[in-house]
Amino acid sequence: MSFRTDHAPSRTALPAPLPGRRPRLSWVDLVVAAAVLVLLYVTLRVGQGTTVSFHPNQSVEVDTDPSRLPYDAARSLLRMFFALAAATVFTFVYAYAAAKSRRLERILIPALDILQSVPVLGFLTVAVTGFIALFPGSMLGLECASIFAIFTSQAWNMTFGFYHSLISLPRELDELSRSFRFTRWMRFWKVELPSGAIGLVWNGMMSFGGGWFFLVASEAISVNNKNYALPGVGSYAGAAIVDGDLGRVGWAIATMAVVVIGVNFLFWRPLTAWAERFKNEQSEATEVQRSVVLDFLRRSNWPHLLGRALRPAGQVINRAGRIFGTDDQPLVIDTARRRTADLVFALLAGGLIAWGLFDLGRYLHDRTGLGVFGEPLLLGLATLARVVVLVVVATVIWVPIGVWIGFSPKLTRIAQPLVQILASFPANFLFPLAVWFFLRTGLSIDVGGILLMALGAQWYILFNAIAGAMSIPSDLREAMDDLGVRGMQRWKRLIVPGIFPAYVTGGITASGGAWNASIVAEVVTFGTTTLTATGLGAYIAQATESGDFPHLLAGVAVMSLYVVALNRLVWRRLYRLAETRYAL
Repeated sequence: MSFRTDHAPSRTALPAPLPGRRPRLSWVDLVVAAAVLVLLYVTLRVGQGTTVSFHPNQSVEVDTDPSRLPYDAARSLLRMFFALAAATVFTFVYAYAAAKSRRLERILIPALDILQSVPVLGFLTVAVTGFIALFPGSMLGLECASIFAIFTSQAWNMTFGFYHSLISLPRELDELSRSFRFTRWMRFWKVELPSGAIGLVWNGMMSFGGGWFFLVASEAISVNNKNYALPGVGSYAGAAIVDGDLGRVGWAIATMAVVVIGVNFLFWRPLTAWAERFKNEQSEATEVQRSVVLDFLRRSNWPHLLGRALRPAGQVINRAGRIFGTDDQPLVIDTARRRTADLVFALLAGGLIAWGLFDLGRYLHDRTGLGVFGEPLLLGLATLARVVVLVVVATVIWVPIGVWIGFSPKLTRIAQPLVQILASFPANFLFPLAVWFFLRTGLSIDVGGILLMALGAQWYILFNAIAGAMSIPSDLREAMDDLGVRGMQRWKRLIVPGIFPAYVTGGITASGGAWNASIVAEVVTFGTTTLTATGLGAYIAQATESGDFPHLLAGVAVMSLYVVALNRLVWRRLYRLAETRYAL
């Protein structure tokens, strides 16, 4: 569904086949079919390696022969896309539940704050043991643990963004849905999902980059003094860094760059160009996003044939969706019953949370004593200072650049692959350069760690600024041009209100991403040289590597406390401001 209300044909539109005539297959259709078959073959061939035999106590060595990099890159890509698919489904279900249920929102959104703050290594500690037990004797257990770790680096950003698009749906679209008596199923697919499509695509792209950032930690896993490794670019780079082999680190960097550019050209660029159709505007923009791959696919008959084949199934699903009710039905609320239900819900949820906290406190008291929280609380202040500096500096630098990129389709075509490469670059790949730079200049890792944390966090602000600028209707921009509104007045009247909701999403995920990135940024190792910063990230990383579960739990709990407090005091208030004042 397109939100454009004009009826002018798009410059890239192709004439529709005449009714009753079967479209003839052309060479374009043959190329598309061949590409799909090759993709399926490569996926099945690479996927065979995920089911080989494996024993948890066997030693694993990573082969750093450069000739293995194409296969390793394919394995990493397969994990990334499986994790992205899982994150997308999670986003739809979780964000919708939080946006549509007042009671669930009180639990799900704070829980999302906590989940975002739990570092990837914290999830891995539990995931590796659980998945190995679930798939005994098979590499599939480690694969699932790695995919789950990548999923945890992708899902939270996408969920926050889509949740905000649901609660800030434009009023005219809400009225349209109610006027046409859409079922709630149709409302989601025809109104709510298209309204948040641009932000969802750009947040998905950013989340995909976040998966690359933690790829080394997800593929070369050190838990409880045991080392597990999977074939992939991340584990290859991790082994080369441990060996101090700069040449093979360079090969890993080159492979990563090629893969990121290829994925951007073949997947993200067509997706962002396609999402342009969901802009909420009264007239078509003079410049639109373009993609060679998307234009090629539009020349193929396969989408039309596939859509016609799936139409009966879609109609059945739409009819089945009527069980969810329609939008025009009035909601009758019994105040007394509502208060009673709220009280019961609060007692049950509060009881479960209290029981969990009590059980955690008892576990730590029996093993280390509750004084274990003292050190991570103090170390968290150092990491908090780095996070605040990073978010402020990233806002000042990247918001203007993101608006500049988002307002120019030509510039977006140039900047998108570059930004995607920068956002996808794992901090571990820069450890050799970082160690050399810190030792050569005498810069403390306590300060230099901010630069490494920025590699995994600042891009959330940039990507959301771009998405917010792209979502501003072209007719509003043209009206500002006609009125001669320029400079700071333009920022005050158009740009800040237009991008503010997207920026808040970027800020809250950048803050959480910075805490997560501290795990790999506060302990820098290359060869036999290790630099350790004073901070909560280094505390958790060391506890994970040594298998010290009490200290690991204490560190994760304190990090969650800091993130939730920051979100409650700052970002949630900005969320409400964006919802009440800056919704289109």
